[in-house]
Amino acid sequence: MTGSCHRLSLGGGASLLIDCGSFQGKDAGIRSIDFPLDGVIALIVTHVHIDHVGRIPWLLAAGYQGPIICSEASAQLLPIVLEDTMRLDLSSDRALIDAYLDQIRQRLVPLAFEQWYDDATLGLQTEGTRWALRLQRAGHVLGSAWLEIDVTPPEAPTRRAVFSGDLGTAGSPFLTAPHPPERADLLVLESTYGDRRQRHSSERRKRLAEALEHALSNGGTVLVPAFSLGRTQELIFDLEAILHQRGATAIPPSDAEAEALASVIGGIDWPALPIILDSPLAARFTQVYRRMHERWNDEARALLASGRNPLAFDNLLAVEDHDAHLRLVHHLARTRRPAVVIAGSGMCSGGRIVNYLRQMLSDPRHDVLFVGFQAEGTPGKDIQRFGPRGGYVLLDGERIDIRARVETIEGYSAHADRDGLIEFATGMQSTPSHVRLVHGEHQARRALAQGLEQAYAERGDEVLVKWQ
Repeated sequence: MTGSCHRLSLGGGASLLIDCGSFQGKDAGIRSIDFPLDGVIALIVTHVHIDHVGRIPWLLAAGYQGPIICSEASAQLLPIVLEDTMRLDLSSDRALIDAYLDQIRQRLVPLAFEQWYDDATLGLQTEGTRWALRLQRAGHVLGSAWLEIDVTPPEAPTRRAVFSGDLGTAGSPFLTAPHPPERADLLVLESTYGDRRQRHSSERRKRLAEALEHALSNGGTVLVPAFSLGRTQELIFDLEAILHQRGATAIPPSDAEAEALASVIGGIDWPALPIILDSPLAARFTQVYRRMHERWNDEARALLASGRNPLAFDNLLAVEDHDAHLRLVHHLARTRRPAVVIAGSGMCSGGRIVNYLRQMLSDPRHDVLFVGFQAEGTPGKDIQRFGPRGGYVLLDGERIDIRARVETIEGYSAHADRDGLIEFATGMQSTPSHVRLVHGEHQARRALAQGLEQAYAERGDEVLVKWQ
């Protein structure tokens, strides 16, 4: 499911590396590069989530000396991600971290979307075989891409490999949804949500308001484990919309969504409700999102033009200092001041969210609200699974009884669901001969394989789908 890393042979001993991510859950301790680097001429990064880029420092330490190719937005975000990774997992030595970051910045090769770059343009020619690369928008997080790689051996036809990276879905306030490739001979497709269909994102704001109304009426805190890049920014966007709507003096009768929201957000002093972003990394990413507003989609840019800023509003408070974080944890655990806290990490496997959970998970006044995927073997998955049963979770070896209300809101996932993945794979003008499913739990890969095989069979296409 995590640790995404793939190698595409170009022939003649040369190859490309697609992503080099960290493992999470039961394999979280794996950091080493357990494959030879001989002949790897470039690393191509689909996007900067940690499970796609987190092992890059170990890749450099293992001797990789080539470029790091990615989108222009990813080039701005990647040093932030890797600085945090190195600080947590490698060293607190500021000079060492800075030296690695300098190496990474020097190796970055930012590319524009929707443009072909051949090996000569990139300065990465190989003997005999020619190849070219194009990035397309994946709609997963800012800067995310799916890849088209054309490989032309000597005296042989060009064959195209498509790597999906992680695909997004329609409904993001900042990104456009991905479109299917024109064609592919080989499709390497993620399968994170290959076994499920998600609620439409249009419902999520109403469900968020309902969840907050229930939670905050108890005088408690809503704890949201934060995925620092992507979901945090979309959650803040929706929270601003809810607060703005509650502060409005009238609801236009034609605005169905506003009427739905108004039905669930009474009884709380919403204009004074603090939205606390207690994740320095998420705060840095949010600042980058603000700076890159020209890359937002039409909906978000229209809000800016109207005078609102969905990522910078009065109720939004950022906590940087660790001592201030600890004081805030104790304060919220002991008072009846309603608040919403967004804190890392997203799967509760570390970071500031753990301090909140230790203090507040056993108190029924509080709520834990999941808005992202929880991998097997993570505390987040255990809370999600056992919390509704009144179970417990182990946090750093300490047993914590779960008495807080636990809820999951779909629609905030940055991943395409089963239908979206099948549409991506079957929407090509020319059907691929091979599909390889990666980056998903066993049951998700199997279910998606069955769905693809059925879809191709109904069209009379012969496609080899591998998922194990």
